Amino acid sequence: MSNRRYGILLVLNTKGKEESANDMIEAIEKQIKAAKAEVEQIQRLEKRTFAYPSKKRTSGYYVNYIVQATPEQIEGLQATWKLDPTIHLQHYQKLKPVAKAA
Repeated sequence: MSNRRYGILLVLNTKGKEESANDMIEAIEKQIKAAKAEVEQIQRLEKRTFAYPSKKRTSGYYVNYIVQATPEQIEGLQATWKLDPTIHLQHYQKLKPVAKAA
């Protein structure tokens, strides 16, 4: 199956963690590359307060990854991260392909 463009928004749980958010972001990038997906861009959206508490947490560190991957690779990452306590929330969006310059 061909690669598609996806936006992956993750909310990291940094509360009580010794490692910094940058270390967590790099570790997640390594997991994406280990799944043989290509990372186009990483957008660090910083720590934000939630509108209401979620799972007894009031804030999280938002990171948006733009990746090229197959649907099977995305499903594998999603299953892995569902079990990871450092990832509080995850959202996936299929993006339009980038228009090639003529």
